[in-house]
Amino acid sequence: MTTDTLILYALASLALAITPGPTMLLALSNGIAGGMRAAAWGIAGASLGACVLITVVALGLGSLLAASEWLFNAIRIAGVAYLVWLGIKLWRTQPLDLGAMLSSTEPLRGRVAFRRSLTVALSNPKTLLFFAAFLPQFVSIAEPQGPQYLVLGACFVAIDTCMMLGYAGAGTQAVRWLSQRSLRRIHRGCAAGMWALAATLAIWRRPGG
Repeated sequence: MTTDTLILYALASLALAITPGPTMLLALSNGIAGGMRAAAWGIAGASLGACVLITVVALGLGSLLAASEWLFNAIRIAGVAYLVWLGIKLWRTQPLDLGAMLSSTEPLRGRVAFRRSLTVALSNPKTLLFFAAFLPQFVSIAEPQGPQYLVLGACFVAIDTCMMLGYAGAGTQAVRWLSQRSLRRIHRGCAAGMWALAATLAIWRRPGG
């Protein structure tokens, strides 16, 4: 692919990554609840989920989801239920102080963050359909497509990871400067965001569906 195509794709990916979504809200919440170590686990889970979805699109399975109403609705309902449950968990989560962030309980929190972010990334059919419609526009059919999807996927994941690191960093700084009451409000704001995204996913229909 040409340099101009790659730059255009990177700009489009940046615009997508800037928009707050469930993985961004989780990065912010994880930064507050567990510090950068736990947040990094969550970011790794979200990035792995994005890699899986891009691979699915590259293999042509995204068109299967677009064609199968039953499969689409099954994933959509599961995604809605998980976002609602995750919102409840975030609402109840208590922010940690700086001392707790350095405690030995962090690795466990990190694994929980990884699992949550991975599940969120994989349970949203909108993301898969977006990749299925978005990525092929930047792929040249005259050249081998595998390497092109690899480059596009790596570019998107790198940009998305940087944005999540920014959200997580904001969360860890919030712990240093804000009161526990303010931090709880941010947590509950993230929970409300999850519920809003769940409601949007619940009423969303496929284009042409």
